[in-house]
This record gives sequence, structure tokens and C-alpha cells, in this order.
Amino acid sequence: MSIKSDKWIRRMAASQGMIEPFEPGQVRQNVSGGRLISYGTSSYGYDVRCADEFKVFTNINSTIVDPKAFDPKSFVDIKSEVCIIPPNSFALARTVEYFRIPRSVLTVCLGKSTYARCGIIVNVTPLEPEWEGHVTLEFSNTTPLPAKIYANEGVAQMLFFESDEECETSYADRGGKYQGQLGVTLPRT
Repeated sequence: MSIKSDKWIRRMAASQGMIEPFEPGQVRQNVSGGRLISYGTSSYGYDVRCADEFKVFTNINSTIVDPKAFDPKSFVDIKSEVCIIPPNSFALARTVEYFRIPRSVLTVCLGKSTYARCGIIVNVTPLEPEWEGHVTLEFSNTTPLPAKIYANEGVAQMLFFESDEECETSYADRGGKYQGQLGVTLPRT
């Protein structure tokens, strides 16, 4: 199994629609010349953007967080160019990009250092072979202060690992419960 390069990522995006919309280079400035947290293709990965749809955790209903019986009232929905995450809390968001992972590939997501250095941790489970959809992102604010997330800017990097053989059973073969997800997706059982 080896990590895939920028050339491979560009080729797969063009020939198989692996990432849509796709940015073949690194974008560091907006159209008016202002600085952005970079996104797009890097040497051995792809920096994804966060969409402007957020679900911010709130304890207003004093609910127990239960992955088998998740209460959607635990979140406040926000549509904005920025999201303020309360201290020691978290928010869910989604990528701007839609992914179609090839059968022989496993994709791992890591947070960008810009956010990590501010105490904001990005968590995403691996994108399994033949999974597709918008990636739901979890942002944990580990600080005692409010933290800001910027929509339509880079938030995490996807690394693509290709196996020397295809898996016997892919995520699509299993009929995975998060297959084809659109928008921010809450836990399912």
C-alpha cells in the first residue's frame, strides 16, 4: 500500500470524478487577493474545504449523547461564512467536495496545522473503498475560549492510500449506512 501523489490525484479527479468540485493546485488567496487557509491539491494529498452549513453542539436540552439514539435537538443549525464553536464544545460540518473513492483506495483525513495550532481538532473516520458522498467533519474546540471556523476555506487534508489488490467487500458492497450522504449527516444506527 502506498500513498498517492498529486499527479495521481489530478488523474483520478479528471478521469473518474473522484473529487468534485476539484482544484488541481493550491489556492491561497480569494478573488480579491485576501489570504485564505489553503485548499486544493498538495504534494501527497488534497486539502478540503468546509461548507457553510454547521451543526453546533448545545447542552440546552441536557440530553445524553447516545450514538444509538442520537437526539438532533442537541445541535443548533447555522448557515454562515464563519462558525463560532463554544469553549470545550464541538460542531459538525461537511466538505464542499463530494468524494467517490476507488475500490482499491482507503482515504485518511488529518486536520490542517493552522487549526491544530489553535486547539481545534478535526476528526473524520477513514473513507472506505467505494464510499461516496460529502464528508461529515467534526471540529472539537479543546480551548477554554470560543473558536472560529471559516467556510469555503481549507480545514483538513485527505491522504489516499492504494492497495496492491482490491478488497473483497467494499463499503458499497456492504450497503454502508453513510453511502451517498449529502449535507451534514448525524449518527445512524
